[in-house]
Amino acid sequence: MKGKFITFEGSEGCGKSTQSKLLYEYLKRKVKRVVYVREPGGTKVSEKIRRILLDPKNTINPLCETLLYMAARAETVSQLVKPAILKGYIVICDRFLDSTVVYQGFGLGVDIGFIYNIARSITAGIKPDLTILLDLPVAKGLRHRRFIKDRIEKRSLSYHQRVRKGYLRLARQEPERIKVIKVKQDKYKTQKEIKLVVDRFLEKYR
Repeated sequence: MKGKFITFEGSEGCGKSTQSKLLYEYLKRKVKRVVYVREPGGTKVSEKIRRILLDPKNTINPLCETLLYMAARAETVSQLVKPAILKGYIVICDRFLDSTVVYQGFGLGVDIGFIYNIARSITAGIKPDLTILLDLPVAKGLRHRRFIKDRIEKRSLSYHQRVRKGYLRLARQEPERIKVIKVKQDKYKTQKEIKLVVDRFLEKYR
């Protein structure tokens, strides 16, 4: 089977990192050739950029923030994502371009056309084959982050509502790629739905 790229998206507190790691462990047992990546991060440079972006002490204007996310992505794609896909691995990525479109585009008002134009060079033509969008009401998700908040999580409720609406808008525009999974209280019930979607997707390529 040729390499596949599966991304996880969702607003704050939706359990995206937990669910993506559970899927990684499941697929590693099933197909073995699986790589896990998080964004921003995964390489020495992009992890340093991550610390800058999430540090609540930093004040960063929206355009600079967008470019920093793109810079981190350039490193992650060139060093991790693209090589793994070319070798036939399934790559599971915690966030990708949709996050920038939604958080910086819909959320902060950065021109979405500008984001996609930069992305054409940054992503080297790589686009997710499947995106799992975990959907959870904003207030509920933010309650999970009430004790320790990074720079993005500390933003206003209205900002996070724009993010969620942006995600759902993308899902309506690309229903074949973006599959919306409603987050359940039991994380294993949510994972069960994710596995069904992913197994069905991979079955097409066997």
